[in-house]
Amino acid sequence: MSKAKKTKFITEDIFKSSLLGAFKKLNPRYMMKNPVMFVVEIGFVVTLLLCFFPNLFGDQGNNLRLYNGIVAAILLITLLFANFAEGVAEGRGKAQAKSLKKTQKDMQARILSGSGQETVISASDLKKEDVVLVKAGELIPNDGEVMEGIASVDESAITGESAPVLKERGGDFASVTGGTTVTSDWLKIRITSNPGESFLDKMISLVEGASRKKTPNEIALNTLLVSLTIIFLIVIVSLYPMAVYSGVRLPISTLIALTVCLIPTTIGGLLSAIGIAGMDRVTRFNVIALSGKAVEVCGDVDTMILDKTGTITYGNRRAAKFIPVGNSNEQELIYYSLISSLQDDTPEGKSIIELGERLSGNHQEAIPGMEFMEFSVQTRMSGVSLPDGTRIRKGASDAIQTYVQDLGGSIPKDLETEVNEVARLGGTPLVVCAGSRILGVIYLKDTIKEGLVERFARLRAIGIKTIMCTGDNPLTAATIAQEAGVDSFIAECKPEDKIKAIKAEQAEGKVVAMTGDGTNDAPALAQANVGIAMNSGTTAAKEAANMVDLDSDPTKILDVVEIGKQLLITRGSLTTFSIANDIAKYFAIIPAMFMAVIPQMGMLNIMALSTPSSAILSALIFNAIIIPLLIPLAMKGVKYRPMRAEKMLSRNMLIYGLGGVVVPFLGIKLIDLAITPLLAALAL
Repeated sequence: MSKAKKTKFITEDIFKSSLLGAFKKLNPRYMMKNPVMFVVEIGFVVTLLLCFFPNLFGDQGNNLRLYNGIVAAILLITLLFANFAEGVAEGRGKAQAKSLKKTQKDMQARILSGSGQETVISASDLKKEDVVLVKAGELIPNDGEVMEGIASVDESAITGESAPVLKERGGDFASVTGGTTVTSDWLKIRITSNPGESFLDKMISLVEGASRKKTPNEIALNTLLVSLTIIFLIVIVSLYPMAVYSGVRLPISTLIALTVCLIPTTIGGLLSAIGIAGMDRVTRFNVIALSGKAVEVCGDVDTMILDKTGTITYGNRRAAKFIPVGNSNEQELIYYSLISSLQDDTPEGKSIIELGERLSGNHQEAIPGMEFMEFSVQTRMSGVSLPDGTRIRKGASDAIQTYVQDLGGSIPKDLETEVNEVARLGGTPLVVCAGSRILGVIYLKDTIKEGLVERFARLRAIGIKTIMCTGDNPLTAATIAQEAGVDSFIAECKPEDKIKAIKAEQAEGKVVAMTGDGTNDAPALAQANVGIAMNSGTTAAKEAANMVDLDSDPTKILDVVEIGKQLLITRGSLTTFSIANDIAKYFAIIPAMFMAVIPQMGMLNIMALSTPSSAILSALIFNAIIIPLLIPLAMKGVKYRPMRAEKMLSRNMLIYGLGGVVVPFLGIKLIDLAITPLLAALAL
């Protein structure tokens, strides 16, 4: 995966705000949003009342007031820990939002009237369709499209990358973002959003969590937790008359402790934090998810549709092979190819030098006095003229042939065969000549990006199909697809073909992800379940997608899918751990409640806990402290490893299912050993 921006897990400011927020969130109107923790709060209120009125429900016993107070204190700590976990997740988002807000302070705009007159106003007064002029060193006041001019724009305030981006009218690089800085020349920009609706405003709102809605998966899990809570409440309510019938008087605070320990409080306390952390994790990879659902859906992606150029390949053709023709040899061809490319600053020219020096093992220096001829559309060739009169040229096959024939040279018989073979493979044949003699062909091809073969293999291992879309002919497309390791391809692909491919996959029940940056990609981005638009792309593409990659790196979609899967795995793993916890708590509390009257229940006291009171309080204390201990895991996420779903399920059940049983057994026993002397001193 690409490297994420490294941030501190928790800063002093986040700690303070989270601690204060933990108390503020005790408000019942807020706690009702989390039914599991709301049940804990009700239990806290009831036990708190029992501290002052111990006989309120007919309970009797020595030191019952003190026992109720200890239970109430542990329940309060449990609530604060759960609220603190959510506060930490929110705090990280608010810290990011704070840095983004700095770009909006006191921003001015130079608005142009119809006659071209300039007026400086506050950026907050700009409206959609207004035209502004932004000069070097000035901030772009709001999102817009370049109408006139060409300039470098520093987008580091948003992307974190220092390299400026060239912006100009037309094409896929006409879109500009409010809060970025023009570093050279000037731009005339048409504003495309109203105040408060810009991309930067949306980013701030999203990372703050202000507009975060629960995702379908989160809602489903919440429903499961509520159902489990209701079931345990019914069981515990039924337990009271059974205990009375058996001659056991159970204090109400003990029943509340049992309820809190058995309902899934661990995952209930961490669920919101996991969801917020998922969006935060994507943001740290410089991807803005326009909804929590988008991150979640990434974890369910079955099919990925990717453009070839710029995504799978570099987009610039690079030298791949030197093919001599006639009576020339490879070393001779390499030498003259290097000489002709020494002053060629194009990507193709640089790649010829790189490949030639690697194959020959020599570093070629420029010859003093040689003159460089740049490529032109008219001649369709470039090259150099040496001081001794030798003219070296490289260019299109027909242009070089005409040039050589005009000098009285002949055409090698195998030239046409080699040129046609390179073209058949989808490459560009670049013919090289020295004077009137043709030396050979340089095979230029669109090169596969490093590491993609391994990444596609990793996706295939978890059942995700990759489809490459390209405008190339079928033969070229097949060659690139085979080299890259994608599962399928669509050759001579038009925008409507992408939509057709997405719909075909969705008709089979597949979840489809796609990346794009142009206006013609917008319909397909909107149709896909996960659409990632490039920040350098058009406004239409960004509005159609549900994620925006600030780095404009199309391969980032591979990382986003893994982040989405990590979110789902984290949620599932911690849910498994939480429910498994209940088994250990059951063996701690139930035997303790009935051992005095039913000695046979002692067989279930496999942890050999000291007394009923210590057993109940130990389980309750463990239930509270496990929440903050799991905060780092909830925030960082369970490490994702590409593997089949069934293998992943087995692995997580082994680690978090078995671990969820073993850890509480050890934890509760250790707590019991620690508090038993204290409880004995208090006569509890």
